Amino acid sequence: MIEIFDTHTHVISSDPVRYPVAPVGGHQSSWSIARPVSHPELIRAMDAAGVAKAVVVQASTVYGHDNIYVVEAVKAHPDRFVGVYSIDALAPDAVEKIAYWQDQGLFGFRLFTTGTTLPGQQDWLGDEASFPAWAYAEANGIPVCLQMTMDGLPKLRMLLERFPKVRVLLDHLARVDPSDGPPYAAAAALFDMAAYPGVFLKLTNRTLAMAATGASTSVDFVSKVLATFGASRIAWGSNFPAAEEPLPELLAEAKAALAGLPETDQRMIFSGTAAQIYPGLKGMVHA
Repeated sequence: MIEIFDTHTHVISSDPVRYPVAPVGGHQSSWSIARPVSHPELIRAMDAAGVAKAVVVQASTVYGHDNIYVVEAVKAHPDRFVGVYSIDALAPDAVEKIAYWQDQGLFGFRLFTTGTTLPGQQDWLGDEASFPAWAYAEANGIPVCLQMTMDGLPKLRMLLERFPKVRVLLDHLARVDPSDGPPYAAAAALFDMAAYPGVFLKLTNRTLAMAATGASTSVDFVSKVLATFGASRIAWGSNFPAAEEPLPELLAEAKAALAGLPETDQRMIFSGTAAQIYPGLKGMVHA
């Protein structure tokens, strides 16, 4: 049986007084208003789906850089959650914020450069003001979860040439559009990132849905990604509850899309790669 680690979940509190909304982009995402899921509710969804452990990623479109609800989630369920916090990498105190949230029990930060409340690719990625945060991440083995589009890849290449030891996990495969089909010429810039060993890919429902559009099929696209990066650099994430489907359905869809892969590759994508990036997952004991 393959153990399942979900690398991309979010939690939203029902108490806006204790956890005030302060979204990146200035307005709260529609999905978080329509489908808020608290951390106890996420645990119930995980149990229903058969997900052993999850990475709770700060809901940037709800709480911005105030990560206290993620901290609460991890402290309430230390055997099930690893928490990823969001920072303002351009802020003068970015390094201090990283150290603070790490001390609160979170591991790894998120840079939000695009999304439902922040369309397009923001041009601050790669700004020199962010270099101290990247240098600190490199020196301390802190992974960076990066929400970006393909347009940001040139800036990311520059950062990785300056900070080659940083591990970067690309949400939704940098929002790639594979609809042109094999050989996926439109995704060439993403596949070129395989030359940087610190680049990992987060394979989510969004990516799998896009891979089944136009001239593409999910089987063809996943095969191309696997052949280019290898299973040890690909991790599954549900995107729950930003994704509309229930967590059991999201996992079932991913299992169906990856069913033709060797079991060793499936194990890496569903849990092994996640444990490499977030070592805390390996030490958890789930009764």
